[in-house]
Amino acid sequence: MAMDPKNTAPQRMTFAELVAITAAVMALNALAIDMMLPALGQIGDELGAAVGNDRQLIIVVYVLGNGIAQLFFGPLVDRYGRKTVLMWALGGYVLGSVLSIFAASFTLLLAARAFQGVATAATRVAIIAVVRDQCSGRKMAEVMSLAITIFMAAPILAPGFGQLILFAAPWRGIFVVLLLYGVVLMLWLRWRLPETLAPEDRKPLRVGPIASSYMQFITNRTAIGYTMASALCFGALFGYISASEQIFREIFKLGQSFPVAFAAIAASLGMATLMNAHLVSRFGMRRLAHSALLVFIIANLIHLAIVTISGETFFLFMIFMSISFFALGLIGPNATAMAMEPMGHVAGAAAAANGFAGTTIAGFLGGVIGRFYNGTTIPLITGFACLGIAAFAIVLWTEKGVLFHPQEKDTTS
Repeated sequence: MAMDPKNTAPQRMTFAELVAITAAVMALNALAIDMMLPALGQIGDELGAAVGNDRQLIIVVYVLGNGIAQLFFGPLVDRYGRKTVLMWALGGYVLGSVLSIFAASFTLLLAARAFQGVATAATRVAIIAVVRDQCSGRKMAEVMSLAITIFMAAPILAPGFGQLILFAAPWRGIFVVLLLYGVVLMLWLRWRLPETLAPEDRKPLRVGPIASSYMQFITNRTAIGYTMASALCFGALFGYISASEQIFREIFKLGQSFPVAFAAIAASLGMATLMNAHLVSRFGMRRLAHSALLVFIIANLIHLAIVTISGETFFLFMIFMSISFFALGLIGPNATAMAMEPMGHVAGAAAAANGFAGTTIAGFLGGVIGRFYNGTTIPLITGFACLGIAAFAIVLWTEKGVLFHPQEKDTTS
């Protein structure tokens, strides 16, 4: 692929290249979150946060910083272009890693993590806008599904990588690896990524147009509905991530084998996204997403009933969490694609609004679920079931009570 010398032409990337770049950028978040999980206990002991659930904040502040900041990067992506914002954001990601390496207290580490989350927010906004610039509808869902499938190697393998690093180095070594990944990604994107936003499509940084772009997203029934439903579902995911280290080590006594169990559950999410890439062209985004949401709700209600009546076992937990994650793998890429479909004319702002609502709400709800951890899995499963039911109610509102219909063109608000 030849790049324009001035890096301004909205060139069309090959399908494989678009998927690879999207996956690599999306992996930033997965690595920054999941590689930390095996180290939470060590960090808490060294920096004075070993009591209660405070060590979960290492994950929560990153997620909240990532979500809140996305709202502000949307206008920048639409004004200065996708690639420019991506490069600055990667620089911030690298700086956040450096600050984390040298953090001398738990408070300073949390500040560095929040900064890193803010920087990474821009990468999500920019890369989703790149995908929307290049394709739409089912093709966008296919790109997102394949990208998520590839990047799912990150959450599947990241806890294991983190544990391997801990065998050879202190927990700060994890941030050294994150730093190196950020540098390599910067070099790759500088070389291979074209600017996909045409000069004539760039929008000024004025309050009126910015507010108008966000209002178009908020007032579009499909965009806001699927964004909110997805946010609730992924609130359950973040709740699991926040509490997983304690659940596997304290309830199931897995010790250093915890990353293996974490990877096994995460693999079901990757399997679902891989299948979604093939199924979406046949059945459509709605049929897959709506069916998966029902499976998610039913599985967690059954799990909650069994645990309440007869107690939890490691086998039950692994089975039902895997079912839930498989459903999330079908909900996530389809809900994002449906939310973005009617927003092609304001893709940057739409990606920002989608990310802000999705990540911030999901991060907050996940943090709440994690803080309710009490030595059992009941708070987590209850959170899964309640959030799934709430998401289903929002989807019903979004679709005006008609589910499973095949049309993919969302133009009404």
